[in-house]
Amino acid sequence: MDQALLLMHQMMLADRSRMRAYGGALERTVGPGSIVVDVGAGTLALSMLALERGAGHVYAIEADPEMAAVAERIIADNDVKDRVTLIQGDARVVRLPRKADVVVAEMMGNLGPEEDMMAVLGAVARRNLRPGGVVVPRGLTTTLAAIQFDGEGWGIWGRDFHGYRLDAVQEYAEPRAQLHFFQREPVLLSEPVPLAGTVRLDVARPGEVHAIMGYFTAELAEGITLSNFPSYPGCNWAVWIWPVRHTALAPGDEIRVTVHRPRESRAARVATDWRLDCGIVRR
Repeated sequence: MDQALLLMHQMMLADRSRMRAYGGALERTVGPGSIVVDVGAGTLALSMLALERGAGHVYAIEADPEMAAVAERIIADNDVKDRVTLIQGDARVVRLPRKADVVVAEMMGNLGPEEDMMAVLGAVARRNLRPGGVVVPRGLTTTLAAIQFDGEGWGIWGRDFHGYRLDAVQEYAEPRAQLHFFQREPVLLSEPVPLAGTVRLDVARPGEVHAIMGYFTAELAEGITLSNFPSYPGCNWAVWIWPVRHTALAPGDEIRVTVHRPRESRAARVATDWRLDCGIVRR
C-alpha cells in the first residue's frame, strides 16, 4: 500500500473546513432516498456523509485498486454493503444500473485542475445523472495573482536580514513551482485572474513582486464555496507558487503569463510540474 496515499487521505479527513463544506453541500442536495455517485471515493468519506444525510444508495467509484481494497474493508466493517456499491475502475466509462440524483467528488489539487475533476464529473453525469440532477461541485475556478510575500516563503530572500542581504540566493533556485502554506497573507499586487493559456496580470498597487500565486475556489452548492486561499489552520492544500526574481512594480505595469501544463497525464497530476513563463511590461 502506498503510504504517501494513506497520509494524503489522513490529511484530507482532518481538514475540518473541507469536511464541513462538503457536509453542508450534501445537506442541500441529498434528499431521503437519493441515489448518489461518489467519484474518486477513496476512504468513502463523502459516501458516508451522503448516507448520513439520507441517501438511499451510494455508488462509490474508485480507480486505484489498492484504495478500492481499503474501501471494500470499510464497507464491510461498517455493515453498509446493502447501501454502498463499490466500483473499481475509470469513472468516465462507468454506466450504472439506475440514474443518480447527485454526483459528488473532491478531486482538487493544490492548483485545482490537476485531476481534471470537472471533465470527469461531466462524463459521469452525461452517462448516469437523471435530468435535473445535481453535480457537487458545480464549478471550479483556478486563479492567478502577482504577490509580495510578508517576510516568508520565497519572499525571505529579498529581505534585510539583520543588516545583511540574502538576495544572491535567488540566483541558485531552479525555475520551478513551490507549494506554500501562508502564515501571513501576502500583498496582492494585481487583481486575481482566472487561469488560462496566457493571461495578463495588471499591477494595481506598488510593491515588489516575489511570485505568481495560483489557488482554486470550488463552488460546491448555492452559497457554499471551498478555497485554499487564504490558507487556514488544518488546510490540506498548499497554495501554488511560481517564484520570480524580486522586482519593483508600479500601478499600470503588467505581467504577461503563459501557463504550461505537462503533456503527460501523470505529470499533470503533480502541481509542481506545471510551469509559467513570465514577462514584465512597464507602463
